[in-house]
Amino acid sequence: MVKYLDNQNSGFNQWRAKQDAAKPRASFSRILWWTLVFMAAWWFIGVLMTPKTVRDVTNENVVVEDLSAVPTRAISSDMVSATVQGLRINDVKLSNFTVAPDSTDLVTLLGGDKDFIEVGYVATGTTAPVSTTVWKEQDDTYTWRNSDGVEFERKITTDGYIITVTDTIKNTGRANVTFAPYARIVRENDMKSSSGVNTGAIAYVNSDIEQETWTSLEKKSYAYSTTNGFAGFTDQYWETVVSLDSPDQTIRIKKSDDKYHADVAAAAVSIAPGASHTITTRAFVGPRDQDVLNAAEKSIAGIAETVDYGWFWFLARPMLWVLNGINSVVMNYGLAIIIMTILLRLLMWPLTRKSYVSMATMQKMQPELQRIQKLYANDKMRLQMEMMKLYQTHKTSPMSGCLPMLIQIPIFFALYKALLVSVQMRSAHFLWISDLAAMDPYFILPVLMGATMWLQQYLQSSNTKNTSGNDAMAQTQRMMRWMPLLFTVMFAWMPAGLVLYWTVSNIFGIIQMEMIKRKTK
Repeated sequence: MVKYLDNQNSGFNQWRAKQDAAKPRASFSRILWWTLVFMAAWWFIGVLMTPKTVRDVTNENVVVEDLSAVPTRAISSDMVSATVQGLRINDVKLSNFTVAPDSTDLVTLLGGDKDFIEVGYVATGTTAPVSTTVWKEQDDTYTWRNSDGVEFERKITTDGYIITVTDTIKNTGRANVTFAPYARIVRENDMKSSSGVNTGAIAYVNSDIEQETWTSLEKKSYAYSTTNGFAGFTDQYWETVVSLDSPDQTIRIKKSDDKYHADVAAAAVSIAPGASHTITTRAFVGPRDQDVLNAAEKSIAGIAETVDYGWFWFLARPMLWVLNGINSVVMNYGLAIIIMTILLRLLMWPLTRKSYVSMATMQKMQPELQRIQKLYANDKMRLQMEMMKLYQTHKTSPMSGCLPMLIQIPIFFALYKALLVSVQMRSAHFLWISDLAAMDPYFILPVLMGATMWLQQYLQSSNTKNTSGNDAMAQTQRMMRWMPLLFTVMFAWMPAGLVLYWTVSNIFGIIQMEMIKRKTK
C-alpha cells in the first residue's frame, strides 16, 4: 500500500493533484456557500426571535389608587399634548403622527389603563405629596403645603417632545426636612415591535446604554447605580424616558403584575428652615428620529445614543441620512430607495466591472486550466506554479468574481436596520405598498426580485461551457441555480423597502453587465 501511494503515477496521487489544482477555483464556491448559509441562518434566527407574548411569572400585585378626586389638566406644545393629574402625566399624543396613513387618530404614548409618568418625592421626618394629593392650581402653577410648613411649587412646561417638571421646595418650618426625588414610568409592553430592533427597557448608566428586552424583564429585575442618567422604554418607533437633574442615582427596571416599571431615584436633599431647593425632571416622549434625539441631547445627555443601528451602524446612519435627503426632494421613499440604490451601484461600478471581466476571463481560461491539470497531474508543485502563472498572465483571480456580493452584504444589513428604525419609513407608501417598513402583502416584489436574480444569473452563465461534470466551476453553477428560489423565500417576509432595493440592484446589474459585455467584445 505504501509503495502504491508513493508511486507518482498512482491514481491516488493523480486524484490529490486534481484536488490541489481545484483549490483556487473552489475558493469562490466555498465563499458563496458560506454566504448563503449565513444569510439563511440570519433569516431563520430572525423568525425564531420574533417576540411572542409570554405568560406572567410574577406574583406581585399592583395597588390600585383612587384618583377620582384629583383634577386633570391638559398641556400641549407644537409636538405633543398630554394630561396632567397630580404627580402623573399620561395620555401623550404626538401631533405629527397618526396611527395609520388614512386615519386622523394621533399616536398616543402612555395611553393604556394605568400607564403614566410620575414625578415625586420620598420624605423623611415629614410628608410629601402623593399620587392622590390634590394640588392648588393658579396661572399654570401647582402648589401644595404640608402640615410641617413645607411648601411645594410645581411648574410643567413642554418644548418639542420634552416635558419639563420644575419643583421648588421651600421649608418655612423650624426643623430640617429631607426629600429624595424620584421619577418613574409605568406602562404595558409592546410585543408587536420587529425582532430586528431592540425594544423594551433602556437606561443610561455611567455614560453607557443598557438595554433589556420585554422577554428578559419577564424573568428578572435590574438595578444600576450611576452619577446621573435616565431610564425608560423604547418601541420600534417611539421612546419614553425620564431624567432627574440630581446626582447619585439608582435606576431600577422590573415587571410588576402586568406592568413594566422604570424608576430613577436620586440622593436625598436636606433643606434647612427658611431655605429652598429646586429640582428639575425631564421626560422625553416622542419618535426615535435621530435628528429629534440629537436636539433632545442638549437637555437629556445620552439620549442620542438610544437608537440601535446594528453591527454596521457606520453604514446605516449615513444611508438613512442620504435616504431622508433624497426623499425631501422627490417626496416619496420608494423613489428615494430606487435613486439611492442606483447611486450605490454607480459607486461600485469599477469593482463590478472588474468582477464581470474576471468571470469572463475565467470562462475563457477553462480549456487552458484543463490542459495544465492533465499535463502536470503527477507534479503538484509544478501544477500550482503553472496555475498561478496563468492567473497572473490573465490578471485575474478566482476570488475577484465574488467581491461585489461580499460588499453588498454589509450594505444589505445596514439598510435593513435603517428601514426598521426609521420612523419616516413608517407607513411610507409606494405603488401598491402601504408601508415600506413592512412586508409586501401581495408578495409581488419578492417574486420580481427572484425573477431578476434568475435572469442575472442566467446571463452571467450563458457563455459558460462547464455546465456539467464534478469540477468546482460546475458545482458552483449547480448551487447558484437554487439561489433565486432561496432568496425569494427569505425576502418574502422582509421589509418591502429592502426587497425593492435588491430588485432595483438586480435590474441595474443586468443592464450594467450587458453594457460591459458589449464594450469588452
